[in-house]
Amino acid sequence: MLFLAGVIGIGVGIVVGALGAGGGILAVPILVYVLQQPAHNATAESLVIVGLTALVAMTTRWRYIHFSSGFTFGALAIIGAIVGSRLSPLVADNALIVMFAVLLCLVGIVMLRKGIRALRVHSITSQDGDITRRPLWAVVVTALGTGMLTGFFGVGGGFVVVPVLILVLGIPIQYASSTSLLIMVMTSISGLVARIGTGVEIDWPVTLVFGVASMLGGIVGGPLAQRARSEYLTIIFGCLLLGVAGFSLAMSL
Repeated sequence: MLFLAGVIGIGVGIVVGALGAGGGILAVPILVYVLQQPAHNATAESLVIVGLTALVAMTTRWRYIHFSSGFTFGALAIIGAIVGSRLSPLVADNALIVMFAVLLCLVGIVMLRKGIRALRVHSITSQDGDITRRPLWAVVVTALGTGMLTGFFGVGGGFVVVPVLILVLGIPIQYASSTSLLIMVMTSISGLVARIGTGVEIDWPVTLVFGVASMLGGIVGGPLAQRARSEYLTIIFGCLLLGVAGFSLAMSL
């Protein structure tokens, strides 16, 4: 079991490092269906795994992080994450997985369409790192909503944060995926702390082996994002979300 957790963790880490997201959306189904963890325990364990992986991946991509946007967005998301983390244990395991899969499907479709459209015009946004500002209220609402979703599902937030940073703040995906790592660390810690006293238990041997292996994979995956075109990263991201959504729905039925 521990060996399997380590092998899978390396693969998850590569995805997180390369895309700035994906660790939680992969970790939760793997913990539930492969490593046989209860769904609510898996959401807490994934926060540990994703938080550690994102922290290490940040060291390879710090030049691409918009720290001011990341800290501002993350601080607001923490509030939502605390609320979502307290609500999550009130939902049945199977219902939690189904809701999780539906959310992934919706986000995956949006990102896939955006990537295909960008590939046709040869550019998603300006690649110089400039940010197209949106109204303050839009940033506040999306940050709180993102935090609530990530706290509720226990996935760190990368799969929602990256699209939000791109679609709402106008950050190019290389910068968005890097900035999301900072936000993932912040929301993972807050979501984990908020689960204290809810009866959720963490299998620490499996979680730590998975997490350490994922951290090593994150070191490998980080430089990959700097060599890939934004359009392809967006399409890969969308396909990944749709694939995990389909798998989760099939297994929950």
